[in-house]
Amino acid sequence: MIQFILLVVGLIFAFLLLAKLIVEYVPKKVHWIISLALLFLAIYLGYKIYDGIIGNINFHKEKKVRYAKVINNLKIIREAELAYKNVKGDYTKDFNKLVSFIDTDSIPDVRTYEKSKTVMKRGVPEQVEYKVVDTIGYSKVIDDFKNLDYKNMMKVPGTEANFQLATGYVEKGPASIKTPVFEVKVAKDIVLKGMDKNLIKQEVNVLGVDEVRGEYISVGNLEDVKDSGNWPPFYDTRKDSDKE
Repeated sequence: MIQFILLVVGLIFAFLLLAKLIVEYVPKKVHWIISLALLFLAIYLGYKIYDGIIGNINFHKEKKVRYAKVINNLKIIREAELAYKNVKGDYTKDFNKLVSFIDTDSIPDVRTYEKSKTVMKRGVPEQVEYKVVDTIGYSKVIDDFKNLDYKNMMKVPGTEANFQLATGYVEKGPASIKTPVFEVKVAKDIVLKGMDKNLIKQEVNVLGVDEVRGEYISVGNLEDVKDSGNWPPFYDTRKDSDKE
């Protein structure tokens, strides 16, 4: 938007300078021809500026709609991965395994409570409390996904591409314990394909706090133990995908 404002200001100064030169150096009998040409030029430039501003507004509007759909699928994948790890103890990089897991597997329902026992310390009885974890039943994984399109969660909405899914391990703590991690991502230019190429290039380098930063839209991280996405809270409060 700032670029367009600067362009308008620059054009105004250019026209003023051109008008001054015409008055001083061009014969009066051809002033009407030049004025007519400048009028058409002004109309053309005005249209291009208007079209650029509207194009920029429409780009960001459409971008948010597309991003919201992509982020919705990333959230489903994240929930599936977390459930899978809860049962299997690790993440998977196979979407087919995730879908099969949701369709057929179960998650244990556990209850944690405290108990106490008497132990002897140096010949003196002492009450010690400890936690007990019991499995009291099982819940079908699909119960948490029955209202979600999990069978197509690997597809990037609006494209023919699939998300890139990777898993790995990072070492944490003094003992360098290996902790499983996962990452799911898709390049922005894939999501925005067919839109203004110059605006797509700008989007890849965007730094705004209310924007998805970087080249990808992603969730998880292969270099750190976290399962958050790289999108701002804005996309967790609105539902663009439900507004079409």
